[in-house]
Amino acid sequence: MTTEMADEKLKADGWTVVETSGFLNLIGPLWERVVEGNHEYAIFAEDKHHNRRSRVQGGVLMTLADRASGMIARLVSGRPTLATVQMDVHFIDAGQIGELLIAKPRVIRVTHTLIFTHTEVVAEGRCVAAASGVFKILKDGS
Repeated sequence: MTTEMADEKLKADGWTVVETSGFLNLIGPLWERVVEGNHEYAIFAEDKHHNRRSRVQGGVLMTLADRASGMIARLVSGRPTLATVQMDVHFIDAGQIGELLIAKPRVIRVTHTLIFTHTEVVAEGRCVAAASGVFKILKDGS
């Protein structure tokens, strides 16, 4: 499937592009949708995402998990600025070029200063990565 075909299919399936800047512009576009009240984020794996084994580079999976976790933490907290304090990622299966990588984040716990998350990244119904994150709630503008 070409990138253009994937874009049309994603739009038809209710995905919209997330406005991003910086590093994510290099690996995106980043897509989002809400399914039964749950936020999901996705990247279509293109050739630019491959590693030496022609699979999806682990850094792409980590970046997707980090961004999805941070976005759900920000949404739940209502705070505009958070920082990733810790991110543990387990690579479970290889992502393939041409697959849609979908991150499914959820908040585990919110304290006064920290938000704990868990995110699964799936492709074609199989889990390819699982990440646990801790995010620091920052003072606005810091």
